[in-house]
Amino acid sequence: MEFHDAQKFVARSIDEITNRFQKVPGSAMLIRYIQSSYQDDPVRSAIELILVIFFIRYLLAPSYATHTGNFVTLTEEEIDDLVDEWTPEPLVAPQTAFEKEEAEKLPVIVGPSGPKTRLSNGRTVTNLASYNFYNFVGNEQVKEKAIQTLRTYGVGPCGPPQFYGTQDVHMKTEADIASCLGTEGCIVYAQAFSTISSVIPAFCKRGDVIVADRAVNYAIRKGLQICRSTIRYYEHNDMEDLERVLQKVVKDQAKKPLTRRFIVTEGLFETVGDCVDLPKLVELKQRYKFRLMLDETWSFGVLGRTGRGLTEAQNVDASQVDMLVGSLAGPLCAGGGFCAGSVDVVAHQRITAASYTYSAALPAMLATTASETLNMLQSNPEVLVQCRDNIKAMRAQLDPRSDWVRCTSAIDNPVMLLVLKPDVVNSRRLSIMEQERLLQECVDETLANGVLITRLKSMPVAPGANGKDVGWKLQPALKVCVTTGLSKKEIEKAGITIRHAITKVLTRKTSSKLGLPSVG
Repeated sequence: MEFHDAQKFVARSIDEITNRFQKVPGSAMLIRYIQSSYQDDPVRSAIELILVIFFIRYLLAPSYATHTGNFVTLTEEEIDDLVDEWTPEPLVAPQTAFEKEEAEKLPVIVGPSGPKTRLSNGRTVTNLASYNFYNFVGNEQVKEKAIQTLRTYGVGPCGPPQFYGTQDVHMKTEADIASCLGTEGCIVYAQAFSTISSVIPAFCKRGDVIVADRAVNYAIRKGLQICRSTIRYYEHNDMEDLERVLQKVVKDQAKKPLTRRFIVTEGLFETVGDCVDLPKLVELKQRYKFRLMLDETWSFGVLGRTGRGLTEAQNVDASQVDMLVGSLAGPLCAGGGFCAGSVDVVAHQRITAASYTYSAALPAMLATTASETLNMLQSNPEVLVQCRDNIKAMRAQLDPRSDWVRCTSAIDNPVMLLVLKPDVVNSRRLSIMEQERLLQECVDETLANGVLITRLKSMPVAPGANGKDVGWKLQPALKVCVTTGLSKKEIEKAGITIRHAITKVLTRKTSSKLGLPSVG
């Protein structure tokens, strides 16, 4: 190409670019501004051009240096040696001797998990290790309803909700729970454990602040770990310490960009058994402008005159709780979990809650069972009264009559947690592991006498996880689950068996470390 032709090509290109630029809205005004600015102050135009170029380069540049290597250069031989020496950590820690021994002796149930249960060794025992509080497992009306649903809908939906797994029975169960609690809406999950551990990250993200009770259960801690929010803990069930933490969070966030702030706690605590002060909790959350997530996994179907949970028991409007989470797998003898709240809270979860969107929907039979047992609690609250009478009968045999253990559970909690008394632990200088071993011996001795109970068990959160709280240690405890499937006399007899087993285990230790407590 000759020089003259090149000039023509450049001119045509400039004209074409100019014509196209002039077609852009506002281009004429920009051209006039540049022309007038250049005529009046060409230096300012040059500075503005430099700033524009710098701004574009700043946007396109990486946030970290890519041309300098902050690493040690290794030879091929050194790399091969390091690869050969590297040993990956196991996905699961190896079982301890205690865990292996416990797994070998684990009782296996044959048939239904009723108040009287047959084990694989042929023995029939009194079952106080099941959440079958109202013996709905053996209710003929519930069985018949479940069989009808199974014949109509099949075994499972084989698809996730909101796509092709939602069935009319799911919608009915959600409506039944919302109506029972008095909330605008409800969403049903297919698995109880994954409900709260999915609800938390659905609403909480990096940069948000969560204030949680130190004693929250493992499912909540997994949710705290997944969401990657900033976690602040307060002392268990200490409303004064909660207020102190809330004040500190508000003060620290005063000069920072606005973030979402949540309080996360339980109604009945799985690891302690006691009950939260919900009216005070609502008062604090409103005063300091926090949202409240309440896990009623263990209180829904248990507390209140008709089993509506903590809101009914403590006379708090359910609308005061932003996210109310519960289980359908315990007292209701079904499966899955739920989260009740406002229409917006429910709608948000249908797309953003991982365990809802990416799991198969709850089997229709379990959804129908949940609706049926919930209706039975509403229409027949006498079963709750009977359960509480049995709880009193069991407590009368164990606490305060036992010299060795005390019950930390709330008075209406059918899951009775029995921990060793402080004077027993201190006089024997028992470590956590030694307490676990002693309580497991109590479980074994109780089973040998025909009563099946268990221990409180929980999984630790991975080291370094955001949901970890190094200041909290799980207190070892026996777990005794009371049921209406047994008469008052049978409950009392089982309580005596448990008390005698505990006494036998703790009195046969004759070493100085395991000496008898003083009897006054």
